[in-house]
Amino acid sequence: MQPPRRGIFTSLNALIRSESSSQAMTEAIPIIDDSMAVRILDLAVRIGETMLSTGAPASEVTLTIVRVAGAYGLDPVHTDVTYNSITIAHHRSGADRPLTLMRVVRVSAPDHEKLQRLQALVLQIGDGLSVDAARLEYRAIRGTPFRYRPAVVVAAQATLAVGVAVMFGGSWLVIALAFIAAALAALTQAVLAKARVPFFFSQIAGAFVLTMVAALSPLLAMTNLEVASEIRPSVIVASGIVLMLAGLTVVGAAQDAIDGFALTALGRILELMTQTLGVVLGILVGLETARVVGLAMEPPSEAVPLGPVPLQLFGAVLIAVSVAIYNGAGLRIIVVSAFLSLVAWLAYLAASSIGLDIAAASGLGAFAGSFVGILIAYRLHVPSVAITTAAILPMVPGAAVFRGLLTIVESGEDPTLLLAGFGTLVSAGVIGISLAVGASLGIYLGQPVRASLKGVIRSRARVRR
Repeated sequence: MQPPRRGIFTSLNALIRSESSSQAMTEAIPIIDDSMAVRILDLAVRIGETMLSTGAPASEVTLTIVRVAGAYGLDPVHTDVTYNSITIAHHRSGADRPLTLMRVVRVSAPDHEKLQRLQALVLQIGDGLSVDAARLEYRAIRGTPFRYRPAVVVAAQATLAVGVAVMFGGSWLVIALAFIAAALAALTQAVLAKARVPFFFSQIAGAFVLTMVAALSPLLAMTNLEVASEIRPSVIVASGIVLMLAGLTVVGAAQDAIDGFALTALGRILELMTQTLGVVLGILVGLETARVVGLAMEPPSEAVPLGPVPLQLFGAVLIAVSVAIYNGAGLRIIVVSAFLSLVAWLAYLAASSIGLDIAAASGLGAFAGSFVGILIAYRLHVPSVAITTAAILPMVPGAAVFRGLLTIVESGEDPTLLLAGFGTLVSAGVIGISLAVGASLGIYLGQPVRASLKGVIRSRARVRR
């Protein structure tokens, strides 16, 4: 008997639609049991938690978690990163419910050396490091204490203020007073941190100490020292303001907002605003206290001028090195941070020389520093957040913030001075936004360029082989 002949419509239908029985099964048989999957997810989420707590942006944390889980065969993995928690889930085919883990990020303190070691661990995992060996290495990294002792951290914070004073061309006495004021503020905050006082109040206390030291500095004129008559208290306070804003996650908040991590960005922005408000309140309380005791400071009529260009460059390097040490960086990050601070400041000077205002020049300087930094960060295995922070800090408008607050306090009933003070604060805020936008733009434009260069390097290596 001959098989039934297929009609023309049946044949055409077969050309368009495929039968279910002929479809190839592309689903792999799971070979990772639940116990091993939980261990892999736990390792990935713990690495992400440590990265987030040490200053990494949410996008980088998410990518790292997915890379670690994928390296051990768990794909796809769904990750949700918020300001203080990380949730990870893996739903394998045929399972009734997904495997889900969550970690709460309890402490947030920059530690760039630890972040650098975590990035190296992720590279080892991608090269085939076993789960057990990776877990042991992670525990060793997680348990590593902060690289520097508290006395070294305080000295680095005080040196940061010295760098700001040098940039403004301060005399040796102003530099010494800036060092003393910053050291006292750092010690005050360290004591309050041990007492578990919220950081908001610690910012108020530190800013108050800075302002009072600056208010007392004109009394040195009674010593008949010639240099004492040229003391500029605004430089002392400006140096301390840059110090107290050094730990703020301006770039991280902007980057999270651009990446679409709304909750994380909102949390960091709220933290940024709260800590900045603490500095403002501390300065206001200090200025009012100085006025009551008869040590009121006259508001400067114009912006504090910068010193000679060589001093500006030297001060920028000092700030970058101090910030790197303050954030626990090693020698490699310190050297890269110093180099990028020069790149950023030279770009700022070049933009200012062609007539751009301070905000635009600051944005271009931050862009140059972060763009060059992202290109060399991969080759040197340096965290991008570490070098970006050090590059933009010399351009933080500490002097403008203090000048605006001082003008507001001393305005009295004069509406002209009051408006001038608020205008100065708004200008300082615009500069801060320009720094964040410029740094974030440099990171985003630098990433595809870095990927292209990496591809070229790999292709050349294959040709040589």
